[in-house]
Amino acid sequence: MSEGASNKYGRALKKALGIEDQEKSYYVAGGNGLHAYVDPDPTTGEWVRAHTPTGKQVARYFYNIFPFLHWIGYYNVQWFIGDLIAGITVGAVVVPQGMAYAELANLEPEYGLYSSFMGVLIYWFFATSKDITIGPVAVMSTLVGTIIINTRQEHPELDPPVIASALAIICGAIVAALGFLRLGFIVDFIPLPAITAFMTGSAINICAGQVKSLLGETANFSTRGATYEMIINSLKNLPTTQMDAAMGLTALFVLYAIRWACNYGARKHPQKAKLFFFLSTLRTAFVILFYTMISAAVNLHRRDNPAFKILETVPRGFRHAKVPELNKEIISSFAHELPAAVIVLLIEHIAISKSFGRVNNYTIDPSQEFIAIGISNLLGPFLGGYPATGSFSRTAIKAKAGVRTPLAGVITALVVLLAIYALPAVFFYIPKSSLAAVIIHAVGDLVTPPSVTYQFWRVSPIDALIFLMGVIVITFTTIEIGIYCTICVSLAVLLFRLAKARGQFLGQVTVHSVIGDHLLDEATGPYTSKNARNAYLPTSRTDGSNPNVKIQQPAPGIFIYRLSDGLNYPNANHYTDYLVDHIFATTRRADFGLDSNPGDRPWNDPGPSKKDKKDQEELLARPTLQAIILDCASVNNVDVTCVQTLIDVRNQLDRYAAPHRVQWHFAHLSNRWAKRALAAAGFGYPTSDLVDPSRKWKPIFSVAEMHGDPSAVRDQLSSIDGKDVEAGLQKEPFADSIEQTQNLKDFESKSVDDSISTELTAAERIQRRKGAAKVIIEGVDRPFFHVDLTTALESAMSYTDSKAPSLN
Repeated sequence: MSEGASNKYGRALKKALGIEDQEKSYYVAGGNGLHAYVDPDPTTGEWVRAHTPTGKQVARYFYNIFPFLHWIGYYNVQWFIGDLIAGITVGAVVVPQGMAYAELANLEPEYGLYSSFMGVLIYWFFATSKDITIGPVAVMSTLVGTIIINTRQEHPELDPPVIASALAIICGAIVAALGFLRLGFIVDFIPLPAITAFMTGSAINICAGQVKSLLGETANFSTRGATYEMIINSLKNLPTTQMDAAMGLTALFVLYAIRWACNYGARKHPQKAKLFFFLSTLRTAFVILFYTMISAAVNLHRRDNPAFKILETVPRGFRHAKVPELNKEIISSFAHELPAAVIVLLIEHIAISKSFGRVNNYTIDPSQEFIAIGISNLLGPFLGGYPATGSFSRTAIKAKAGVRTPLAGVITALVVLLAIYALPAVFFYIPKSSLAAVIIHAVGDLVTPPSVTYQFWRVSPIDALIFLMGVIVITFTTIEIGIYCTICVSLAVLLFRLAKARGQFLGQVTVHSVIGDHLLDEATGPYTSKNARNAYLPTSRTDGSNPNVKIQQPAPGIFIYRLSDGLNYPNANHYTDYLVDHIFATTRRADFGLDSNPGDRPWNDPGPSKKDKKDQEELLARPTLQAIILDCASVNNVDVTCVQTLIDVRNQLDRYAAPHRVQWHFAHLSNRWAKRALAAAGFGYPTSDLVDPSRKWKPIFSVAEMHGDPSAVRDQLSSIDGKDVEAGLQKEPFADSIEQTQNLKDFESKSVDDSISTELTAAERIQRRKGAAKVIIEGVDRPFFHVDLTTALESAMSYTDSKAPSLN
């Protein structure tokens, strides 16, 4: 269908539906190098085309799903050496941690090794972070253990590995789907205080739950649940401590002693910092091997009755590899736990990967990380794995070890594979209390120190309170409830701030630029009236500017109002209520007769008493409302509610300012859809009384120079002569009227000269005027949309000055 036929059918449809076309008006003529410009409204078809992927974008989408294709072709020996060292180092840590975390998940130790193997083996295919290590983590393992215990209370026939595998598949499918849909931005709705509270509260909860195993207490009490209950029970049952305490407490002491000694040695001998780092990194493997040797020596001849609890048999190889069992009954048994599991799966991983990306100067793709986590958890259960995500401690070790690419995960996978097949006999004698010490030592770094809490308070007290609230909730309830509470409170604070966004009225200040620490007068150069400019500051003095600066009202009855936090349906009424209240408090009605007759005033605004002459005089001294200038620098879009609210306020203020109409000017409005929405409601262009020929008002536009050959501009204009003005440029649309042409020349001589640098001489200014084309920045059909506040104020004052005198 041709464009003409489409327009014809469109006009017929509008007529049938009773839709009237908005009349377009143009308020400036072109001439002497100044050309009019019309910005066409964006269309729905334009939006659809902009959001419809092209064939190239689709190909790029599938290419980006496998980020390793971007760098694998450049792989070299130097990269391999760095990956080899980092991979082996992390492998030495992940083996004992994986078995220890499986205990937290209420599973046998080998399941931790399976999860560790599959996580590091699969992740590198989809990774956008070179530092992250996927595998069992303390918080996720604790949550999995809680879900298993709760599920088995209702379904005792389900085995723990079956529940864990099903949970991993469902969580992996959800996260992978979010990644393929490119919804990684949703993690941005979880703020740092909520993440920090979750990490701190969970770490304290895990440490409290491991005290029983660390001390070998024989009393029967739960290590799952509220933190305070576990602490109380552990203290009450201290008399039941066994020999395990010797293996646990000393192991914990040795772990911290080695780390302290290595840090001290690195400070004293910076040239050997790398050596001390690797010694510190391997402390977990060293402690486990050392205490395993002690345990083997003590329990070698008493395997059936060990002196303290040991790990015992760990199967060799992948004995539990099979197709996971998944059915409706299993899924429904833990369905209510899925939100918490998915959140835990995501927030720790994304927070860690973003942090290390910033430190090491690269950017991660959250959506792609979702895919990596999701597929790792989808495939892991086929070898017996349970939910795994990014580990903070192992990621830090991997980064410091000098990892170069995500391929280091394959090296770690080989180390874990070696442990699965070659070391099960050694694992038999590992003391459980020593594993508890490893867990406490690992999660201890997740506890937020008081200095960070104080920094939260310095930056934002409300965020510090959210953090403390989250830690307290987790301490006295559960990790899941703490997650929900912190996220919900954070979102509630966000919505409150959004809904209660308060605009600011701006005043005008003339400012100058100075050099150095002293003022320069006109004789010395820079500090002169030539470089003076206007700045706009809040009249409320809430911006911290010098209180000695005198802020002036731009003009009587003209108000500049800044929308500080965007404009949307939650805050539209709050903005406009404050705007109207301030206008009513600082102006008076234009119809003096209505003011003087109390019976004609509304019931909620009786006005001052006639007996109070002071109030009468104060009221008469107020100016009448002339114009409102909205600073829309923060406005990226508007909705129907916002536009309707502005229409209601416009009608209200027009009645207040009757018989005159209030001008509405918009500055810094850069979104075309927002302009279209406001224009559809009648904003952006003057009403009929403004363009009355009897008035001397003329629009004021900002112009800029089009550098280059002016003849090129003339050729472009002649080539589109006669076409629809919405093509963008229009050749002198109103050159017919001699008066309009003269107005244009007056406008050009004023506005264009002002836009030229004051440093130019008169001759240079004339030469530039002749050699460069002048173009208007804003569309001429909407002269009340301005590029800056200065132009908006000039335009508002231009009409105010041209009006008939009012009773001021």
